[in-house]
Amino acid sequence: MDLIARLRAGLPDEAILTDPDVTGSYAKDMASFCEAGTPAVVVLPRTVEEVQHVMRTATELRVPVVPQGSRTGLSGAANASDGCIVLSLVKMDRILEINPVDRIAVVEPGVINAALSRAVGAHGLYYPPDPSSWEECSIGGNIGTASGGLCCVKYGVTAEYVLGLDVVLADGRLLTTGRRTAKGVAGYDLTRLFVGSEGSLGIVVRAVLALKPQPPQQLVLAAEFPSTAAACAAVCEIMARGHAPSLLELMDRTSIRAVNDMAQMGLPDSTEALLLAAFDTPEPAADLAAVGALCTAAGATQVVPAETAAESDLLLQARRLTLTALERVASATMIDDVCVPRSRLAEMLDGTAAIAEKYDLTIGVCAHAGDGNTHPTVCFDAADPDESRRARASFDDIMALGLQLGGTITGEHGVGVLKKEWLARELGPVGVELQRGIKQVFDPLGILNPGKLF
Repeated sequence: MDLIARLRAGLPDEAILTDPDVTGSYAKDMASFCEAGTPAVVVLPRTVEEVQHVMRTATELRVPVVPQGSRTGLSGAANASDGCIVLSLVKMDRILEINPVDRIAVVEPGVINAALSRAVGAHGLYYPPDPSSWEECSIGGNIGTASGGLCCVKYGVTAEYVLGLDVVLADGRLLTTGRRTAKGVAGYDLTRLFVGSEGSLGIVVRAVLALKPQPPQQLVLAAEFPSTAAACAAVCEIMARGHAPSLLELMDRTSIRAVNDMAQMGLPDSTEALLLAAFDTPEPAADLAAVGALCTAAGATQVVPAETAAESDLLLQARRLTLTALERVASATMIDDVCVPRSRLAEMLDGTAAIAEKYDLTIGVCAHAGDGNTHPTVCFDAADPDESRRARASFDDIMALGLQLGGTITGEHGVGVLKKEWLARELGPVGVELQRGIKQVFDPLGILNPGKLF
């Protein structure tokens, strides 16, 4: 019996896609410079049992399986390999439980981040991880890549909110990890192991997520600086003084000018860096005043605190438009997510500017400054082979710079295909050996998302 016939034995007809024109549209995520193969079939299960059937079939026939969410990723982690089963989990999109007493939500992997946030908000609760693609990205994808977001500086990343998982293993067995309780230290932390594993160890089919009480409405402050060094000095001072902003974002000169060109935001040409800080404390105005004073002392030329939620939204508009504005600069963009210690943030931004000059490219940087996570965006003409080569070379130089500054090659986008050669440099030979050993335990046949991470 062939692959499609085996799959049909345990899946409804509408869950199996074989038309090449359709299956080809599932071949890759949003990353540049990442190879993608041609899938043999795309399956869209709705139940745990259907996922188990897919994995048993794949094990029996030794067929690779590439799990996918909404394919908003930026590392190629969801890219198909030739002849694989693409296992799209978008139809498993139910919120199974919201428990205000235990402050948990139980969800399927296809639930969209924004949908979960709105659903728990109706109960006075808050799910903090908020990737920029939160209106499109799925919780399963967020777990697979250990996503972050704007609020990480105060609330942390996805890994800190995943309490437990149901995972279908490569051979079709169902594993339950973690807990529903606020505490738990029984055995090795397998839950954390799956978070960020990019579908290489198992298929997440259910997640128990921690929730927090809904915080007050945040207020935002914008500060303009004559240099990135001054803006980064302000960031260091804000954190060293013990402030806990709910958002601390930075835009460099290139990003500011791109947004100005697109939306006429009115920021002065002399602005070399824009720092946005927000507080969702009971008295945010007092916190903004204190941070504003620190910005002024660090050299800010203008500090504008919002007094209302509407004013806050206006101040954040420039940051929200950054990627869209940079995409207008050239026909293609390549987005990095190197994370460095906060104390080295200025060196990272200045070094990136030097790399842009070295390769004669436009590279705009916005950053989750509060946690050192930078997003250099390389703008280039994809139809120009030499410019494409320089873009890729600049991307590698940026990652090398991040490691040199004591950072990591990825803060929230994952490794996927794009950065796997750099993963070995960061982990070292012993780290690579142990991680490959873990992969072997969970996936002895190597059928789960082959070619990713290692």
